[in-house]
Amino acid sequence: MRHKPGKRYQSQTVFVVANNRIRTPQVRVIDDQGNMLGVMDTHVAMNQAYAEDKDLVMVNDQQQPPIAKIIELNKYKYQLQQKQAASRKKAKAQDTKEVRFSPFMSDGDFESKLKKVKDFLEDGDKVKLTLFFKGRQITKKSFGDQVIARVIEATAEEAVVEIVPKLIGKKIIAQLMPKKK
Repeated sequence: MRHKPGKRYQSQTVFVVANNRIRTPQVRVIDDQGNMLGVMDTHVAMNQAYAEDKDLVMVNDQQQPPIAKIIELNKYKYQLQQKQAASRKKAKAQDTKEVRFSPFMSDGDFESKLKKVKDFLEDGDKVKLTLFFKGRQITKKSFGDQVIARVIEATAEEAVVEIVPKLIGKKIIAQLMPKKK
């Protein structure tokens, strides 16, 4: 099967140490229901697994002695894939939303944009504040600084300033990050 160029595909196969690949002399054995069978020699545990028509799968090799489970290899791999898929679903990527301001804006416009900023922060997204100077408005840079300062002050309880306000060309850019709950 050919993949689209530029796309990276991760391998779906999961490498698991099982049966004769287990090189430790003793293992702590668990059956497929999760019951502890105790510490035993690896070859004894392997014989017990073969007697049940199952495999001896290394679950945790960091422990002393390592933990092995008597389970069908395909079933164990499937369970690992399900756990990985669930963890990918739970991990929410943090988006960056942009809200544009102008140096001379009415209070109603300011309040509506400020409400948008607060909504984005409550959703857990980062917010990029952009203030764009048009024409000769750049001569009144202090007005732009005041608008950005008002936004930062109004969102001080919900957010932390990640990128301090700085003038780049005809824009003042700042970025807010939601506080950890």
